[in-house]
Amino acid sequence: MRMSTSEVIGRPQATATDPSPPGKHIPGEAGIWVLLFGDMLVFAVLFVVYLSRRGEDRELFAQSQDALNRNFGAINTLVLLTSSVFVVFAVVALRSERWRSLAPRLTIVGFAIGCLFVVVKIFEYHEKIAAGITPSTNEFFMYYYVLTGLHLAHVVIGLGVLVALSVLARKPSPTPTRIAFFEGGGCFWHMVDLLWIVIFPLLFLVR
Repeated sequence: MRMSTSEVIGRPQATATDPSPPGKHIPGEAGIWVLLFGDMLVFAVLFVVYLSRRGEDRELFAQSQDALNRNFGAINTLVLLTSSVFVVFAVVALRSERWRSLAPRLTIVGFAIGCLFVVVKIFEYHEKIAAGITPSTNEFFMYYYVLTGLHLAHVVIGLGVLVALSVLARKPSPTPTRIAFFEGGGCFWHMVDLLWIVIFPLLFLVR
């Protein structure tokens, strides 16, 4: 069957460098999702163990919870949510030829805001240690330090990822592979945010 010239011209042609291929789009690469789900599974197990132990000694856990500074937790929740929003904007900008030049700056803003989480957490830990509260104080604080410490390690790793993404975003003419890598790094940062959204109420609010 022969096709008319107008049909040929009117049909969009996909290219190897097209950053927005048609069809359903899943951000990042398959490997990053395996990593994310594995990471979340580890935290899920810790959450279940924590809830199980809390159910066995609710009074101790409730009394210990009263020693936590909820303001620190609330501030850090706002910090991570705001940082994640800027990372989302950076991903959108990188995929748009018009706004691509903003991607590095948006990523750096997300990084800078994310650094505030570490600063607030240092003040929070200092307050606890100054009051003589350590992981050996009781079982609640053992879980408090384990969960928040493990999450803090993920935050630090995530900040390193954001630095790498800001460098990547400065390279001209991003390929689909680079964009997928950028999206994967963004997904890791969003996972860090999501984990804190669970940890904050679990440790600070839920009785």
